Amino acid sequence: MSNIHKEKYLMPAEWAQHRATWLAWPYDTETFPQRVERVEAAVAQMINALNKSEQVELLVLDEGMKLRASEVIKSTGTDPSEINFHITEYADIWLRDSGPIFVKNSEGKIAISNWQFNAWGNKFPELLIDGEIPDKVSKWTNIPAVKTDLVLEGGAIEINGTGTCLTTEQCLLNKNRNPENTKEEIEQFLHSYLGITKTIWLKEGLTNDHTDGHIDELARFVSENQIVCAYEKNPEDENYEILKYNFELLTEESDNRFEIIKLPMPHMYYEDGKKAPVSYTNFYIANKVVLAPTFNDLNDSEALKILRSCFPEREIISIDCSDIIYGGGAIHCITQQQPK
Repeated sequence: MSNIHKEKYLMPAEWAQHRATWLAWPYDTETFPQRVERVEAAVAQMINALNKSEQVELLVLDEGMKLRASEVIKSTGTDPSEINFHITEYADIWLRDSGPIFVKNSEGKIAISNWQFNAWGNKFPELLIDGEIPDKVSKWTNIPAVKTDLVLEGGAIEINGTGTCLTTEQCLLNKNRNPENTKEEIEQFLHSYLGITKTIWLKEGLTNDHTDGHIDELARFVSENQIVCAYEKNPEDENYEILKYNFELLTEESDNRFEIIKLPMPHMYYEDGKKAPVSYTNFYIANKVVLAPTFNDLNDSEALKILRSCFPEREIISIDCSDIIYGGGAIHCITQQQPK
């Protein structure tokens, strides 16, 4: 087992106060074929909502992209001068997985836990360059970065800020991530670098999810003791058995410590007929708003109603993610919170 850092860290819950949200401007035509402009518009809508809530830190490739992003952002009613732009090289926009995971040390000071990024099990070698983003953010912000030897993406873990973590065996125990580490060793990493004392392991993720079962498409904490869980009602659906088993496992493992709230599933297929890995659990909790994904689906309104009941003190803002999902993710996948 690799060396564990002696300092103890704690990852604050997503609903804890943020200083900023980190994003990257979309541009890749392979990730978003024939829909980059629509994805730009969706990201600009997110920025417009977040700017009323907290500072937005935005990665762009160059001055030309900064100008382009500024124009689109301005069209939403946000003053681009209020956004902090960072000109740098990056491959894609999935900062939840490639970006920094902010934690606090035992003195309450912010640090960056810099995990190994292997582009979702070495599926996309052209995206490996984004593993450099946490070090860049560390330099820009003067926040110290602590490197770990474990391969981990932010979308693979869901925490409640008081020691409990949700994850999946399909992802963290996958041979394409950490083949040399046991479940117990991985739990020790989560304990040392994120302050996790209890890990609840679900099994599999959604059909056609190239992340190998990221938890942020399955189950999310909405408070210290409440979890929303994706649940499919149609027995004929490809995700029915997967989600039914995860719900039962989560209910059993939570041992009455958590209220489990069922969240319906959207249904979307790509243009080639392949089922898209869509879920309403891929929302993002900001200081004043919750950005909630919608997919032009009949269940959109029910999902938004449930999320409103979970976050009565925050405004729920729906973002159409039917173009973003062509990259394989949605709102939570492209955001990363920096706590105060």
